[in-house]
Amino acid sequence: MKPTQTLQAAGQSLWLDNITRGMLHSGELARYLDDYTVTGLTSNPSIFENAFTTTSDYDAAIAEGAAAGRSGEELFFDLALEDLQGAAEVFAGVHAATEGVDGWVSLEVSPLLAYDAASTVDAAVDLHHRAQRSNLFIKIPGTPEGLPAIEEAIFRGVPVNVTLLFSVHDYLAAAQAYLRGIERRIEAGLDPRVGSVASVFMSRWDTAVAATAPQDLRNRLGLAIGQQVFRAYTQQLAGERFQMAATAGARPQRLLFASTSTKDPLAPDTLYVSGLAAPGTVNTLPDATLKAFADHGTLEGVLDGDGGDSEQVLAAFAATGIDVDQVGRSLQTEGAAAFVRSWHGLLGVIERRSAILRGA
Repeated sequence: MKPTQTLQAAGQSLWLDNITRGMLHSGELARYLDDYTVTGLTSNPSIFENAFTTTSDYDAAIAEGAAAGRSGEELFFDLALEDLQGAAEVFAGVHAATEGVDGWVSLEVSPLLAYDAASTVDAAVDLHHRAQRSNLFIKIPGTPEGLPAIEEAIFRGVPVNVTLLFSVHDYLAAAQAYLRGIERRIEAGLDPRVGSVASVFMSRWDTAVAATAPQDLRNRLGLAIGQQVFRAYTQQLAGERFQMAATAGARPQRLLFASTSTKDPLAPDTLYVSGLAAPGTVNTLPDATLKAFADHGTLEGVLDGDGGDSEQVLAAFAATGIDVDQVGRSLQTEGAAAFVRSWHGLLGVIERRSAILRGA
């Protein structure tokens, strides 16, 4: 059995954290299903910026859009939707075979709307309608300002990938927003089967404390947080409130482990894959991490929802004076700001490519 298949057998889905038009046209993405047991895909502005910068695959479409007077976000979403529609078709068979549990792709709303819940919901509804793909998630940040938008988008039937979560507190807030949206649908007599995942970022925890953590605690905080979040996830699903919604037909909002590439060159390159194997969850990986696990990854155990040794690890961090709660708050705040910077960088690339192609 391939290493990636062992994770699938344990109940965890592997999704690729990347997309390029070249992968779609060459059939590479389709081959990932067989070669690496990949059953879904996520995207973000940095991924598209890299694709626009390092390939010429988008030049014809950018030139055509610019000639038609489109620019900025409007042109970006034209390009991104075409890619995500193609990716959604690649995973349509998985989506159908799992009755909507798996086989999803994700597209992010503009982070410039982060403090405007109503506009975020309008954008989410519009993007999902334009895509015309049932297996497309719209990514909305799970910041305090984003939670009302998540609830409303779910109520309006838009599948949501809640992104930019870090702590147990963040996860529970996102889970409650999802559940409120589902409960409103049940009360309104609407179908409660609206897909969602809650994406919790892992490796950034260890990067954040790398300069202050003692040697024996290096690269242990992310996995401890992952254990804590998975415990909260299992408790959430077993709780009376979700069980009542499930009786009416609701499905779980799956937990997704994101940012799982290893940042420390001295740590195993599969650290956040082997250490976060958990049933009913998703792990989304960039190409390098996916291929590393496929080559030499091992499944050392599966999380069981009891939190493992996370309490002891967090207590050890506290004993060193590291305020883990404050680290989590800072990570989300900094992550939201980074989303905006990345978005401006992406739009800048499109503007420059448009100008060059017009000149040509």
